Amino acid sequence: MRNVLIVLSGPSGVGKGTIAKLLVERNEDISLSISCTTRAPRIGETDGKEYFFITKEQFKDKISKDGFLEYSEHFENFYGTPKDFVLDSLKTHNVLLEIDVNGGLDVKKAYPDAVLIMLLPPSIEEIRARLIKRSTESIDKINLRMQRIEYELNKKDLYDYAVVNDNLEVAVSDIENIINQEKNKTSK
Repeated sequence: MRNVLIVLSGPSGVGKGTIAKLLVERNEDISLSISCTTRAPRIGETDGKEYFFITKEQFKDKISKDGFLEYSEHFENFYGTPKDFVLDSLKTHNVLLEIDVNGGLDVKKAYPDAVLIMLLPPSIEEIRARLIKRSTESIDKINLRMQRIEYELNKKDLYDYAVVNDNLEVAVSDIENIINQEKNKTSK
């Protein structure tokens, strides 16, 4: 059996964070990857737990040395998946990345054995309702996120699997089954 790099992507509000947390809690052989960022730590965040907090200079140096499986810039800060951390973790565990669609596709280019799973909402209306229920963003922000959903969903055919999250337990079970199936395959 091989350890698998699993990429979980999908639109905001689809439940990626909840499912990632449950997968890690319920499966000793799955660890969540830790990203690098240039943003400052928030209250309660610890370096090496939520993120690896590094300077922009350190981040750019890692880019120049091909040190990321994927990276992007958001609101003047960089975020990236450190290649060495993931590859070292894969020696002992399956590794789960919870990242956006573009990052997932970049990971697949850098590491073709990665297994891409797109988490889908039961409907567009349901995703809007979930985002509103969160009460963490303004309606304007929610509308911006809704515009991005169509773009993300149009990328689902580039992913290895698609799982609809209309029942949390079923979705987690479906993803666990995919992971177990992939662990038994030989490298591509």
